Amino acid sequence: MARTSARRVALAALRTWRREKEFADTVISSALSKAEFRSADRAFAVELFYGVLRNRTLLDFWIRELRRGRVDEDLRDILRIGLYQLFIAKTPEHAAVYETVDLSPKRQHAIINAILRSAARDRRGLQRRANSQSLDVRTSHPQFLIERWAKQFGGGGAEALCTWNNQSPPIYARINRLKIDRQSFLDRYRNARTLPKVSNFVELPAPADALDQGDCYVQDPSTSIACELLQPKPGEKILDACAAPGGKTGYLAELMANQGLLIGCDREPARLNLLDENLARLGVRIAKIVCHDWMKSAAPPEILSAAPFDRILIDAPCTNTGVMRRRVDVRWRLKPADFNRMRARQIEITRAVIPFLKPGGILVYSTCSLEREENEDVVQTLLRVISILQLEEERRSIPFQDNFDGAFGARFRRNG
Repeated sequence: MARTSARRVALAALRTWRREKEFADTVISSALSKAEFRSADRAFAVELFYGVLRNRTLLDFWIRELRRGRVDEDLRDILRIGLYQLFIAKTPEHAAVYETVDLSPKRQHAIINAILRSAARDRRGLQRRANSQSLDVRTSHPQFLIERWAKQFGGGGAEALCTWNNQSPPIYARINRLKIDRQSFLDRYRNARTLPKVSNFVELPAPADALDQGDCYVQDPSTSIACELLQPKPGEKILDACAAPGGKTGYLAELMANQGLLIGCDREPARLNLLDENLARLGVRIAKIVCHDWMKSAAPPEILSAAPFDRILIDAPCTNTGVMRRRVDVRWRLKPADFNRMRARQIEITRAVIPFLKPGGILVYSTCSLEREENEDVVQTLLRVISILQLEEERRSIPFQDNFDGAFGARFRRNG
């Protein structure tokens, strides 16, 4: 199938994302499910879609440089796709211009052709002018995020984080040792690349076969922080309070050697279905899946009858600022008020879960956020308002320092 069709799918997905306010991953997955693409065309559509989202502010800067006056949103989406190809994807000029022009109604062909040809002629000048812009334009990040990261990590750290967020992420996978040992996995999947210091994770560019067999689960090594802080043991009763889609739940079952009881809880039935499918494929036999919203109702009988738990993991809902290179549209969804709003929600969930932890038991609170409000501030609030908790350890992953996604974890012990 021609790449023109891949461009049309990317354009349709961009317009759906803009109009419907759905998550980017959902939008592009839905769009691709309706297209019969070869792998190369599928990859090209995905690159265009995420590439434009990653670089929206920069692409819009170039549009302003090339066309004074108002540009309607449908035309802007087409120009973004064309300029992304010319300046960032380095698509050959003829293909970038001709195929992008073909995306538009005939009445717009002339203007799109003129703008893209002008961009191609002044490529160096446009790039030079872009390089002189502020960090929010160069890296396409909201200014309020850059300002908060500069306070936390310094100016150089903020720039390094923005640069990190704009990279296409590699595919990492955790070897599922419930089904296969590390050496057998490496022997079976020759395209797997080992990673230093995380022996149970690999980089796996084409994971489909290994996933189908349940030999691995696609997740970033930073996700292991929470599970390893929890230190689950075979035979214990463990509650994973916010479990879907199941990456951490599967790892907990592995660390428990599939012995004991592991309750995986989440509030959305669709996500619980995905959790069930993932755990079944991984060969997890000790999990019981429960639908429950910790903020809305009393705990269901399945949790009450199993309590108290030896250990509880709260992988709390958060703003996802540590995983922005994977969740590309997060930067365009966040608002300054979201950090305190999420903090209140995280504290409420934790307070609802604490009564189900036995005296002397371990609670791990984790997020994939980089923000103090959702991490250190939550920890300090919990220590202040829940006197039975004692903080034992905190761990974090900072993307531009640790070369994996951002994550935070804190281990507490419930005093007797």
